[in-house]
Amino acid sequence: MTSCNAINPHILRYIEAVEQGTIRSCVEQRQLVSYVRTCFETEDIYTDSEQLEHYLHLATYFPFETVFPWQVFFVGLHLCTYWRESGMPRWPDALALIGRGAGKDGTIAWMSLCLLSPYNGIRAYDVDICANNEDQAMRPVEDVIAALETPSQAKKLKKHFYWTKEKVVGLKTKSTMKGRTNSPKGKDGLRSGICIFNEIHQYENYKNIDVFTTGLGKKQHPRRTYFSTNGDVRDGPLDDLLNTAKEILDGAVDDNGFLPFICRLGSKKEIDDPKNWEMANPSLPFLPDLQQEVQKEYRQWKKAPDQLPAFPTKRMNLTPTAVEIAVTDWENIKATNRELPDLTGWTCVCGIDFAKLRDWVSVNLHFRRGEERFDISHSWVCVQSPDLWRIRAPWQNWAEVTAVDKPEIPPSFVADYIEQAQQKYFVKKIAMDSYRFALLARELQRIGYSTESKTIHLVRPSDVMKIQPVIDSLFTNQHFTWGDCPPLRWATNNTKLVRSGRAAGTDTGNFYYAKIEAKSRKTDPFMALVASMVIEDALGAGVSYDELPDLGVITG
Repeated sequence: MTSCNAINPHILRYIEAVEQGTIRSCVEQRQLVSYVRTCFETEDIYTDSEQLEHYLHLATYFPFETVFPWQVFFVGLHLCTYWRESGMPRWPDALALIGRGAGKDGTIAWMSLCLLSPYNGIRAYDVDICANNEDQAMRPVEDVIAALETPSQAKKLKKHFYWTKEKVVGLKTKSTMKGRTNSPKGKDGLRSGICIFNEIHQYENYKNIDVFTTGLGKKQHPRRTYFSTNGDVRDGPLDDLLNTAKEILDGAVDDNGFLPFICRLGSKKEIDDPKNWEMANPSLPFLPDLQQEVQKEYRQWKKAPDQLPAFPTKRMNLTPTAVEIAVTDWENIKATNRELPDLTGWTCVCGIDFAKLRDWVSVNLHFRRGEERFDISHSWVCVQSPDLWRIRAPWQNWAEVTAVDKPEIPPSFVADYIEQAQQKYFVKKIAMDSYRFALLARELQRIGYSTESKTIHLVRPSDVMKIQPVIDSLFTNQHFTWGDCPPLRWATNNTKLVRSGRAAGTDTGNFYYAKIEAKSRKTDPFMALVASMVIEDALGAGVSYDELPDLGVITG
């Protein structure tokens, strides 16, 4: 074992490569190696070098040509570095955000075999690979089995491991490796030593994560590991982990045993220099075949970005942008999370959107002050909807969403909400899709709105295409303020831009909005905002009653 101030040579080799620029690395990697140096200099920790050497030897049973430097660095810190006094792991929790093709599944397989082996030494240290689908959960298990069944080494390895098509068992410690799918049912009895989450970017909430991890702590040295590329889901567990990572690397918070290993490009501009690609995939310099494939995908993406939208996201770990997935950059959506001013007495317009009253109905109150826009969103969800199970977002926890346990959402609920809003704001006009108007017409007329009085505007597709550039500009300049409104951010990120039809072979340059996924990712709150934007001209510059000058008493 090393002294508390010495860094294991394998780990140090990677640190120095990043520091000296031998490998091109992102900001987070440079911050991380600096942070690890500081930890070894100031804390009583050590890397069990003997254990790490044993683990490196186990890697030779896999068909790896080499163990990549980043893998040794990550495994050495996550699995082999401990507090000297307590013997507990220094970094029991870890995130590895790496580009597609870096060897994620192989790393998981290697780590799993290490933890099943006698070199870990903890009895019944079960390794559970958790993922959203069976393929992702079982692929590392299958990689381990393939290594164990290699003819040249199967006889030797059978002395130490037992395996079937579904699991691998370390004979000495009785530790079991299994793949677990995302259904939380029946997982409460798990007694994991480690939970490894494969492609955490696909998780929209913590339901499955919580169920899988509640069994941790029943065995020594409990660990959590999150492996992922970037993805399309925002405001979910991956974003939370990335936010925590940033706070740790910026020195704002204690790491609490969390190792943030993040590899990504800093901007889309960096994609055009192939030397930057290893910033997202540190395995790339060792994989010429993969380099050739990425180069091929890059040329295809440059020629037609819409045909390969996953390239910046999956290969380079960039957050999806408006061109590829959502209506705007995620940073612009996050920027809406600012405190709303007191809007009492202000004039607003109202947008309504829904597909079916048996699904999800949203209302948006839209205010304006010069270039600034303020929105108050509310939604109702029908809990008897047959498609409700598809929604993985934690809508039950959102104050802006009301659950309705009826066959469908009564139109009176929408009208009553607007009527109550009238007591606080001047709701000047309402906009909604003409195809849904008949379902709400009578209730809206009851509270004083009708097409005859021109207080209801029926939105047409051409209206949306006209207002889309305005919405895009407001996002780009971060003029939207919504308060802390998760359902509106979620719905906005669930929406994509689609080009309108082409006339006489010429691109019209117009866009309309569509759902990224038809049933599980609702867009109603955002589309209600779009409807309200269609009629925002009714607000003028958005002067509120409070801002009107006091003219006193006028006499003749």
